[in-house]
Amino acid sequence: MLKIKNKLSHFLKIIGPGLVTGASDDDPSGIATYSQAGAAYGLSTLWTAIITFPLMAAIQEMCARIGMVTSQGLTGSLKGHYPRPVLYIMLLFSFPAIVMNIGADIAGMGAVGNLLFPSIDATYFCVVFTIILLGLIIYLPYQKIASTLKYLCIVMLVYFIVPFLYKQDFAQIFKDTFIPTLKFDKNFMGILVGILGTTISPYLFFWQASVEVEEMNKNKKHLMVNKKIIHDMKQDVDFGMLLSNLVMFFIILTTGTVLFNGGIHKIDTVEQAAMALKPLAGNLAYLLFAIGVIGTGFLAIPVLSGSLSYIVTETFGWKQGLDKKFHEAKAFYVVIGISLILGLSMNYIGFSPIKALIYTAILYGLTAPVLIAIILHISNNKKVMGKYTNGRTSNILGFAALILMTAAALTLMYLQFTTD
Repeated sequence: MLKIKNKLSHFLKIIGPGLVTGASDDDPSGIATYSQAGAAYGLSTLWTAIITFPLMAAIQEMCARIGMVTSQGLTGSLKGHYPRPVLYIMLLFSFPAIVMNIGADIAGMGAVGNLLFPSIDATYFCVVFTIILLGLIIYLPYQKIASTLKYLCIVMLVYFIVPFLYKQDFAQIFKDTFIPTLKFDKNFMGILVGILGTTISPYLFFWQASVEVEEMNKNKKHLMVNKKIIHDMKQDVDFGMLLSNLVMFFIILTTGTVLFNGGIHKIDTVEQAAMALKPLAGNLAYLLFAIGVIGTGFLAIPVLSGSLSYIVTETFGWKQGLDKKFHEAKAFYVVIGISLILGLSMNYIGFSPIKALIYTAILYGLTAPVLIAIILHISNNKKVMGKYTNGRTSNILGFAALILMTAAALTLMYLQFTTD
């Protein structure tokens, strides 16, 4: 009993960056994508969670290992080992994609806030949420941000509860989970591309590497990387990615049973998904889903804005880090502030959040294969990684992710040019 207690205590101690990264991947825009899949095609896409988990875990583990071994973020590694044009192209694509992602998430949070309190306009919620986020990011030290985000992950458990408030066909769930369904039409393929692009997102690559450096700096005694630290990090990343994919699974399960079976097959936004659940699954399911959206927004937006700031500040050699106070890294926090304000402004210039999601997916789809190829190259480079280069399993999964994301990018471009 004592041994089990010690193991559990150790596990709770080591989880952090990987858990936050995984949970933040299920942001409001991701929830919209999964809800669209469930409403349109029922349980037909449940199997994607089985595919994306190992690929996502492998890539994020490589990013974390690069950060730990090199003591710098992914941008720093790109800057040190690749031509500058590669770095600037990544910055050019990443900045608008992440800002649009932030804007879509803020809009989703505001809309759901309005559902919970109809007398208050969604735009007011958007402003209030943005101000709160900016204040927390700037004034809280890294340790508090990390611990807050870690415990905020509890909100993800909401999505494990909702499906069980509705009668389920467990035989059908089992079948759709382990037997892939493919429909070769534009809409279904578009949903698959959206799911893949939403789960394996470039901004998470940058965040994972940079936040591992923050963790190393926080724990001074761990400045020397060893196999135990690498093993602990892998457990953290695997657990985080497992949680992320489980949440995706349960959102598709919720909308695929409640909405699809209820005859609601078109969901464009998270507030539509939450509202549609109310008459079909009851007030409790509706409230839990809505609260989950706001909670994941508070979790994901600091990761989105933080990853963008790491990219920009490392590119230009400015001081950066969530462990620094505002006066110690002004540029870092200014970039975070600008990204939040630009994201918020999208809701006031008539830019559709749904269009933002589409454009974000396109930009992510174009940059992800290139980044994955670079990550694979760095993590196999002994001059950079020393004895901590990739093993066979990491390379197999990494190249599988590269092939799938390349196919996704090509499919995405094809769909954009051929769909009316």
